[in-house]
Amino acid sequence: MAILTDVQVALVKSSFEEFNANIPKHTHRFFTLVLEIAPTAKDLFSFLKGTNEVPQNNPDLQAHAGKVFKLTYEAAIQLQVNGAVATDATLKNLGSVHVSKGVIDAHFPVVKEAILKTIKEVVGDKWSEELNNAWTIAYDELAIIIKKEMKDAA
Repeated sequence: MAILTDVQVALVKSSFEEFNANIPKHTHRFFTLVLEIAPTAKDLFSFLKGTNEVPQNNPDLQAHAGKVFKLTYEAAIQLQVNGAVATDATLKNLGSVHVSKGVIDAHFPVVKEAILKTIKEVVGDKWSEELNNAWTIAYDELAIIIKKEMKDAA
């Protein structure tokens, strides 16, 4: 369990807003990074199967990546307010979906690395160790809950 400070949450919020300012570009970059880090992850996503490159302006890709970033942002807020990420129906469902798609624990560090690299590119010279730590803590705490729900769903 971790608590984020007001400053850390403000950093996550402002970088999340910058991410949202260009969803097509940033979601495409996120999935490009995922596949650079773990090329075999392509088979986990219906919108990437049968293609050799990440499609531009794909609504399913944008929705999926957008949800990953939004859930991580929301986890940051929960950590500030409650000191923990609460399990809810969305996260319970994500556990089941991840199990059905073949997601394993080893995939989570790949996603985290791609999130951090994407945010670093989004914010440019505003990147800092504190911003990195805030996104890392939020994602790690979210991942703990999703992994728990995956175990419960298996």
